[in-house]
Amino acid sequence: MTENMTGDPNGDGPIRLVLADVDGTLVTKAKVLTPRAIAAVKRLRARGILFAITSGRPPRGMLMLREPLAIDEPTAGFNGGVVVDASGQVIETRTLTEAQARQVIGIIRDHGADPWVYTGTDWIVTKADAPHVAREQATVQFPPTVGDIAADLSQVVKITGVSDDAGLMQRLEHDLQQAMSDGASAACSQPYYVDVTNHDANKGGVVAMLERRLGVPAAQMATLGDQPNDVLMFRKSGMSIAMGQASDAVKQAATYVTTSCEDEGFARAIERFVLREGDGAD
Repeated sequence: MTENMTGDPNGDGPIRLVLADVDGTLVTKAKVLTPRAIAAVKRLRARGILFAITSGRPPRGMLMLREPLAIDEPTAGFNGGVVVDASGQVIETRTLTEAQARQVIGIIRDHGADPWVYTGTDWIVTKADAPHVAREQATVQFPPTVGDIAADLSQVVKITGVSDDAGLMQRLEHDLQQAMSDGASAACSQPYYVDVTNHDANKGGVVAMLERRLGVPAAQMATLGDQPNDVLMFRKSGMSIAMGQASDAVKQAATYVTTSCEDEGFARAIERFVLREGDGAD
């Protein structure tokens, strides 16, 4: 584990809230929440430190994490596009306009990628056997609706472009950002996914939402993530921690770097950098 900054990154006070990305951060590549990660969150709570999660997943795709981690803070799905409370009730929603949704679908298809559409309740794909559909279904633990993704674009909270061509995905991310400008947020959430959401539905916005709802200053939050879309919350929070498998660009944006999600990187980061329990080693 390494540090990218010297001095005290928490000059504005102790950490009072930890906000974690899910896939590649809180859970392993096999989507496993380890006993050590659960224990680390339990120790946060024993110290009076709040814990929240955010993800490109829909909120219902994170329900399996709430009970083992005793999460009662707001949960931000779709990178902040839909926020739910402890009971699962929607408390905030940010959607794309129909014109934006049609433009994004067109750009994704023009690049040869596969578009998926998410509303607050549904995940819509054109083919059940398309690349990564089965993987996503196993992750979020509910099936997609198969049909015309553009049939109703009135309540779209996220559109995802999907391809296993890494170079294509980088070009798609760039071109979507250029086309949408300040009108929407476009960023890779995985090497094979580019997520497009409302301009304010991004992980930096999640930090601001938690600051407003929980009364915890952003300077007293620690954020953890592994993908380019996590950098937006890194920039807003007082402490940021990149996972060991993250790209160099993501690591350089963080205060600290921990080990990978396959090597208890989340738990080690909480133990060492937030709880200050030695070096986080076994």
